[in-house]
Amino acid sequence: MKRKDAADNSLKMLTNAMRQCRGNMIAVIVFSFFVNLLVFVGPLYMLQIYDRVLASRSEVTLIVLTGLAIGLLMVFAMLEIVRSRILVRTGVMFDELLADNVLYTAFRGHVRQPGHAYSQAPRDVDSIREFMTGAGLIAFCDAPWVPVFITVCFLMHFWLGMVALVGAIIIFILAVSNELMTRSILSQASGASVAANQYVVSSLRNAETVHVLGMSKALIGRWNALHLDALGLQAKASDRAGVIMGSFKAVRMSLQVAILGVGAYLVIQGEVSAGIMIAASIIMGRALAPVEAAVGQWKQFVNARSAYGRIKQLLETVPSDNEERMPLPKPKGELTLERLFVAPPGSNAPTIKNINLKIEAGEVVAVVGASGAGKTTLARAIVGVWLPVSGSVRIDGAELSQWHPEDLGNHLGYLPQEVELFNGTVAENIARFGDVDPDAVIHASATAGAHDMILKLPDGYETKLGDGGRSLSGGQRQRIALARALYGDPRLIVLDEPNSSLDQEGEKALADAILWAKRENRTVIIISHRTSLLSVVDKVAVLADGAVAKFDRPEVVLGSRTGQAANVSQLRTPQAKVISAS
Repeated sequence: MKRKDAADNSLKMLTNAMRQCRGNMIAVIVFSFFVNLLVFVGPLYMLQIYDRVLASRSEVTLIVLTGLAIGLLMVFAMLEIVRSRILVRTGVMFDELLADNVLYTAFRGHVRQPGHAYSQAPRDVDSIREFMTGAGLIAFCDAPWVPVFITVCFLMHFWLGMVALVGAIIIFILAVSNELMTRSILSQASGASVAANQYVVSSLRNAETVHVLGMSKALIGRWNALHLDALGLQAKASDRAGVIMGSFKAVRMSLQVAILGVGAYLVIQGEVSAGIMIAASIIMGRALAPVEAAVGQWKQFVNARSAYGRIKQLLETVPSDNEERMPLPKPKGELTLERLFVAPPGSNAPTIKNINLKIEAGEVVAVVGASGAGKTTLARAIVGVWLPVSGSVRIDGAELSQWHPEDLGNHLGYLPQEVELFNGTVAENIARFGDVDPDAVIHASATAGAHDMILKLPDGYETKLGDGGRSLSGGQRQRIALARALYGDPRLIVLDEPNSSLDQEGEKALADAILWAKRENRTVIIISHRTSLLSVVDKVAVLADGAVAKFDRPEVVLGSRTGQAANVSQLRTPQAKVISAS
C-alpha cells in the first residue's frame, strides 16, 4: 500500500505538469479559432475579385478589398506569432515542472535497477516538449475546423461539398492506416534504438578496459546487431509509411483537380460563379491542410506518445520519493538492523539473510568476510541504495523510508567500493556540489589526509576533474572521495573498501580519520578484506554466506590479543549466530 501511494504521488507530478499547462493550451485553442476564421480572408477575397471587381471593373472596390484583406492577413500573422510563442513557453513550463523530477526519479531508478535505460528519461521529456512546441500540435488544434470548412463548401454547392467530404474521408482513412501499419513497428524500433544507445553509453564508460583488452571489435559487433535491428524496424515502418505518403500526395493532387473540374462543370452549367469555384478550391485545400500536417508530423506524435508512456511507467515503477515529510531531528548515529533480507536488483535470491544487529552511536565497526559474503550489499542497504526485501534498517529508531533522501544524505558519509568523481572542481566534488563552504571543505580534506595532496594538484582545490576524475590516480580519487564522505556533519559514515587503492601513507591518513570520527562520536562502519584497520575499531562483524557469523570485540572475534594478525579468509563460519559484545 505504501509503494502504491508513493507511485500515485509520483504520477501526480505528471498530471500536475499537464494541468498547469492546460491554461496555455486553452489560449492556443482560442487563438486557433481566430486564426482559422481569418483563413476565409483569401477565399472571400478571390470570390469578390472574380464576381464583383472583374464584373464591375471598379478600381475603388479593388483597392478597398485589397487593403482590407492585407490588414486582416496582418492580424492573421500576429495571431500565428502569438500562438507559436504561447506553445514555446508552454513547452518551457512543462520542462521546468517535470524535467528535474523525472531526472531525480531516473537517478533513483538507476540505483535500484542499474541495468535499465533510465538515461532515456530526460530525452523523453525533450521529445514531449518538442511536440508541444512544433507544427504537430498546431495541426491537432486546427483539426476541429475541418468539418467547418467542408460545411462551407456544401453551402457553396452540394457537389463541391461532396468532393471535399470524400477527400477528407479518404485522407482520414490513409492517416488511420498509417497509424495501424506503423504503430507497433515504430514502438519496437524505439525500444531497440534505446537499447542500442544504452549499450553504447555503458561500453564507453569502460572505454579504457575495452581498449586495453582488445574488446572493441566484439563490442562494436554486438552494438551493430542491436543497431541494425533498430534500423531494420525503422526501415520497415518507413516503407509502409512511404506507401501511405505516396498515396496521400496522389489523392491530395487528385482532389484539387476534382474540385476544379467539378467547379468548372458547375460554372458551365451556370450553377455557380467562377469566384465560387476558386474559393471552394482554396477552402478545400485549407480543410485538408490539418490532416496533411498531422500525417507529416505523425512520427513526431508517435515518438512523443511513446516518451509519455515511458515517463509514466518510470514514475509508476520508481516512486520519486519527493513528497513532503516532517523533518526528523538530527540523528546521533545509532544503527539497528532488524530481520534484514536484501537481494540485488533483479534477483529474488537474497545475499543478506536475516541479520539482526545493533550498533550504538559513536561505535566503529568493521565488517569482514570472504568475497561474496554480502559485505557490499550490506553497505548499500545501510545507506539506502538497495531496498530490503524484508526487515528494516533504522537510524535512531526511524526507518530509512521515514527520512527524505536529501535530508538523510546530509547526515550520511558514504565511500563506495567503486569511487566515482564528477565533472567539476575538487572543491565542488568534496562539497557534494552544494554551496561550497571553504572552511568545511578544507576541514574535511585535512581530516581525510588529502589536503597536502590536493594542494599539489595543478590548481589545488580549483583543479577541474574530468568525467570520473580519470586524470587522478586510484589512491587520489579514493582520498578525495573520503573527504567527500566526511564533509559536513555526517553522523553515520559507511566506508566500503576504503583502503583498496591506498599506499602506506594513505592507510595511516585513513586510520587517523577513523580515530577523528571516533573522538567526535560518529558511527563508522568499515567494509574491508584487510585487517590493518582493526586496531582502531570497537567491534568486528564477520559475514558468512550473507549472515552474521560473529559480532564482538576484535580480539575476541579474531582470536588474538591485538586482532591484527588474523587472516580474513579464515573467518568463514558456517552458522550465523550473533555473539553479543561483553
